[in-house]
Amino acid sequence: MADAPSPPAPIRSLRRRFFWPGGLSARLLLLTVLFVAGAGALALPPALASFEEQWLLDRVRAAELASMATEAAPDQVLSEALASQLRQGAGVQTVAILDNDGNRFLKVPGPKLARPPYLVDLRDQAPASWLSAPFQTLFGGGGEGRMVRVIAEPRFYKAQFIEVVAPDAELKAELKVYLWRLLAVMAFVSALAGGLVYLSLNYFLVRPMQRITRSMERFAADPEDAEARIAPSGRRDEIGRAEVQLDRMQDELRSALSSRARLAALGEAVAKINHDLRNMLTSAQIASERLAALNDPQVTQAMPRLERALDRAVKLATGVLTYGKTEEAAPDARPLALGPVLDAAAEEARLSPDGVRLISLVETGEQVNADPDQLHRILVNLLRNAREAVEQQEGRETPGAIQISLFEDEGVSVIRLADNGPGVSERARERLFQPFAGSTRAGGAGLGLAIARELAQGHGGDLSLAQTGPEGSVFELRLPGAPAKLAPIRRRKAKSPEV
Repeated sequence: MADAPSPPAPIRSLRRRFFWPGGLSARLLLLTVLFVAGAGALALPPALASFEEQWLLDRVRAAELASMATEAAPDQVLSEALASQLRQGAGVQTVAILDNDGNRFLKVPGPKLARPPYLVDLRDQAPASWLSAPFQTLFGGGGEGRMVRVIAEPRFYKAQFIEVVAPDAELKAELKVYLWRLLAVMAFVSALAGGLVYLSLNYFLVRPMQRITRSMERFAADPEDAEARIAPSGRRDEIGRAEVQLDRMQDELRSALSSRARLAALGEAVAKINHDLRNMLTSAQIASERLAALNDPQVTQAMPRLERALDRAVKLATGVLTYGKTEEAAPDARPLALGPVLDAAAEEARLSPDGVRLISLVETGEQVNADPDQLHRILVNLLRNAREAVEQQEGRETPGAIQISLFEDEGVSVIRLADNGPGVSERARERLFQPFAGSTRAGGAGLGLAIARELAQGHGGDLSLAQTGPEGSVFELRLPGAPAKLAPIRRRKAKSPEV
């Protein structure tokens, strides 16, 4: 026989929701009530056992007092009428004792029993039998007329024990009443305690979590919505830390989305002018070729630099893709003399002896392993940023300078650039290498350091801010590999420039 097909996913989902609420508040309320009711249910058997034990013990004490009437009877023998009165007053059928000599005395005789009673020994009960006794009374078989034989220690007799036989119908009836009373109290306490616990947890945990969830959902729907931002409540527990982290994450995502939008807008504009720019550069190359044909010494001296600049511009324009994204070519790293590259970059960054000057500690023949064009772009960005920072510093009394040195650190070439500018502010340090966010001057785009670091990481190295302060800033460009040198590279770090 084929198996019955399983219900569709929507039906299974509805069943799960019917038996298990989906909301956190509903689940919390249900679990709280269930746990409190479960705790009350654990207390139910001991309460019933204590009630039954006390009820039986009261019957034993009443029967023991009633049996003392035999001491005043002639020959210590009760008449049938007196025995019936004592049995009715004490609520028992028979009363007997076992003295210390082992002799059993029937103090109050009773009628003959149709079937033997079940035994309850109050002297030394095991926990299991003590807890199960009331349930045996409530749900045990036998029907009407069932008797219980109770053995306990006597209070007024000097004997081993006193034994009474009593009907359990009255005990059973009172146990039922007590059970229903306990269940009613348990239900009330469960509802009250569950409600209080629910309200407390809902106020301190669920509502803050719902607030965080709503903020996340609104932020996901519209990151620009001002109402989607969560305001930290100042709590010092896990909820407070989650609010602070969510607020910080939203700020970072907004900044990233803003940078992305600016990049997209910039890319769209660049894509529109890319074609015309390439045509202009082609025309400039043709003009430079015509100028090179002139026999002017000054033109001949300036032409190589002009040609190199045009070549770099053409390559960069060619690398611009749709919507402004640039695809950097893999670096063609090779052993490269640092001195000439540094001089060309300093000239393009407009360093001069009359303004912000370059102090080069790089010796002739010292080399690094890098792509010539990309290293040129890195150095130009770093030198230009340093020059602009120095020039915009107010109240300078000493001339600006940028000192560059090269040293080797565990097989890595480190180019160290130190300026005597105003340093980088603490606020700018957090986003120094982020596009459109790391500019330290008014009007800056914040792209120079981001581009330089991207190119450095493309080489397998990195660019970092080594130190900064009122005395200036120091950047370190790390390039993997230590190529064979035409002259030894110093293995010490250069100091900041003294001007």
